[in-house]
Amino acid sequence: MTEETTKPVAPAQDGQPPIYRDATGLERLIFFSDAVFAIAITLLALEIRLPAGYGQLSDAALLRELLAMWQKYLSFIISFLVIGSFWVGHHRKFRLIDRYDRRLLWINLLLLMSIAFLPFPTAVISENSGKTATILYAASMAVSGLMLAVLWRYVSRGDRLIAPHLDPEQRRLETRRTLVLPTVFLLSILVALFDADLAKFSWILIAPAILLLR
Repeated sequence: MTEETTKPVAPAQDGQPPIYRDATGLERLIFFSDAVFAIAITLLALEIRLPAGYGQLSDAALLRELLAMWQKYLSFIISFLVIGSFWVGHHRKFRLIDRYDRRLLWINLLLLMSIAFLPFPTAVISENSGKTATILYAASMAVSGLMLAVLWRYVSRGDRLIAPHLDPEQRRLETRRTLVLPTVFLLSILVALFDADLAKFSWILIAPAILLLR
């Protein structure tokens, strides 16, 4: 990378860090983010383990053991789809971001930290469907969603790091899309205080909400 490509396009002012537009910097940020998302999704599958002594079980017994693991399958599917939704939102936002600064790098890093943590609450809720496990899971998902919302708010406020010609309605739509998942998960925490099973069923609202925004 030459010295010219790393020079800021906007110098630091009013307490704000300098802004850079070099393609290599954005590509490294995106590639690293994609890797974290991919690893987090891969770790979800590692929590689905074969039943103990599966090699000595008869076909009928093995089938019963596999069916008894339905909660692990369900938690894997939900977490896979939610993390996938976060990745889609992250991908969509970075198609609109054409420059970056040091603060964006740190906000994105905090987002990735929350994403990398998600396999843990997934493992917890796959083993225990009680109130504590449900609240931990919903809170973890909500934090990741809110971090993505913080990222979008930072880059879009005053067109700081996005194209200035971006349609205002598209900007508002992107904000609403970002808030769908954390809103549903935060509301489910309140529901979980009274009924953990009902709280988990409330997560189904994510799908129609996203479709409605589209």
